[in-house]
Amino acid sequence: MSTRTSHPPSSYHQSEKKMRKRSVVAHRYVSLDLEQTQDYAAAMANAIRRRNRDELRVGEDVMAREPEFDFGSVGPHAPIVYLGGARKRRNSAGDEEEEPLVECEPVDPSKSWWQRTRENLDGDFSSIALLLFLYMLQGVPLGLIAAIPLVLQDRGVTLGQQAVFSFAYWPFSLKLLWAPIVDSLYWRAMGRRKSWMVPCQYLIGLFMLVLSYKVNAIIGEADADHGPDVVFLMMVFLPLNFLAATQDIAVDGWALTILSRKNVGYASTCNAVGQTAGVFLGNVVFLTLESKDFANRFRSVPQDTGFVDLAGFVFFWGCVFIVSTTLVWIFKKEVDNSVTTSEEPDSDDGELELGIVETYSVLWQILKLKPMIWMIVIYLTGKFAFAATDGITGFRLIGMGMPKDTLASFGLFLTPLQILLPWMIGKWTAGPRPLNIFLWAYPYRILVGLVFAALVYFTPGLKIPDSKDFYMSFYFIWIAAYMFHQVATYCMFVSTMAFNAQISDPRIGGTYMTLLNTISNLGGNWPVTLILSITDHFTWKNCHAKGTETVLFSCSTKAAADQCSAAGDSCDVNIDGYYFGVALCTIVGLIWYKLLFSKIKYIQKIPRKEWHVINKNN
Repeated sequence: MSTRTSHPPSSYHQSEKKMRKRSVVAHRYVSLDLEQTQDYAAAMANAIRRRNRDELRVGEDVMAREPEFDFGSVGPHAPIVYLGGARKRRNSAGDEEEEPLVECEPVDPSKSWWQRTRENLDGDFSSIALLLFLYMLQGVPLGLIAAIPLVLQDRGVTLGQQAVFSFAYWPFSLKLLWAPIVDSLYWRAMGRRKSWMVPCQYLIGLFMLVLSYKVNAIIGEADADHGPDVVFLMMVFLPLNFLAATQDIAVDGWALTILSRKNVGYASTCNAVGQTAGVFLGNVVFLTLESKDFANRFRSVPQDTGFVDLAGFVFFWGCVFIVSTTLVWIFKKEVDNSVTTSEEPDSDDGELELGIVETYSVLWQILKLKPMIWMIVIYLTGKFAFAATDGITGFRLIGMGMPKDTLASFGLFLTPLQILLPWMIGKWTAGPRPLNIFLWAYPYRILVGLVFAALVYFTPGLKIPDSKDFYMSFYFIWIAAYMFHQVATYCMFVSTMAFNAQISDPRIGGTYMTLLNTISNLGGNWPVTLILSITDHFTWKNCHAKGTETVLFSCSTKAAADQCSAAGDSCDVNIDGYYFGVALCTIVGLIWYKLLFSKIKYIQKIPRKEWHVINKNN
């Protein structure tokens, strides 16, 4: 007689109930209506193909963290969900637990890109508008400071003196030193970011109002016997840039929390578009309106001044800073939108309140991260390839006879491209591999630098004989060249800004974002200062007798050049150090690209949690 093992009835029914309960729970997440199965399967296939191409196309993909969920492993019958990786939170007992999966709406293929973008940005329009305005204000003093070297070049200063003034740009590259203080000390009633942004913008406004009464005397006249005191001028604009850098720390930190989590990738777009508009106003608009040649085209009686002078322009923007800052202070409240309403108030995703010592400690922990060490190397050395092109080309064109306002007016054609380009490439930079755009644009930008050098070489041949003007083809050629240059420059800028926003931890917002941006800015400043300092040493000039090719003596120094000009002779460049600088930068850039290409590819694959020191310490 065989025996069978049987379960008690009660145990059997309990087991059956548990299985049914689990089936119901699973059904809530993975079951689909039969009528919608084909539509969901088709959309799922599209999502998989987009993921395989690393081209995330919808706004929900604009996340601050790289997704770790593999769509390809779940099969065709899973619902369409987007998961930002496995995220943990602490329950009331203090234990870590997985957050529940959140089902997202499938992509509607009938809607256009613009319709999907509007839906994704719903609720963030006002925040994006404010960020654009704040970054625009930030760009005005930056554009003004960038215009000063062109004014100085018109007054005959050397490249070595230009290198001295370039130190006025350095506060943006050193702001990391005081970023933890900005991130830690604040007045709670005003808000974490406004506590620094508002005073800085007030001080910028007051500084510009005071400067407007003295700046014309400081910078001197073009036909004065003694040139401008470049060292003193640098010391005047240094604190203005310091205030703008401090305001940038606050705005960068605010950008991580003022936008919702799904749209935080647009922070880099706001930065690029806003700063571009501000620099355009402070640089191109100023130099154009300040030019007497431009103004006299619209006057019946020519005058010796433009529509505005430097003093009036600075005074106007000082008033704008004070009025706009007052309005933002009164009407805009700080709200942390990086934490969704479904999360607990004490969620780990909220901004941490760290003291100064704690913030510097966290900063040190960030700097010790292995991927961060590689980012420092990449950001500090990558822009050397473009130093000569970016730092000297404009000065050479002015030296060859191009009016500075004409050179600045190129921005009229470039600014629309600069504003639209970040939005056009946003769907790639907002995905998990934004530095792919950087890698694509890098060799292209090196090539543009070589094209610039060739155009500078042939520029004298495009000048109308017995005239100071150039042929019209000269302007078309240079505008086209600068447009190609801006495409490469902004692709690299927006891609790095997007990557910085993705790996930055919102809980230590301003410090993390500022660290990355500071290193990137420093990597752009020191090569230009170095190239400006050494180019004159590789430039040889000869003094030719008037109307002949007879070489009288070398006039490479300023004193010798003045002696040659005083005698009525011509001091002409025999060997231009600009071409040496371009060649040196190009060779270094190609070697850099070859050595670090694979490393940049690898860095993008590092899980975003590996960049967060708070997770490791908790």
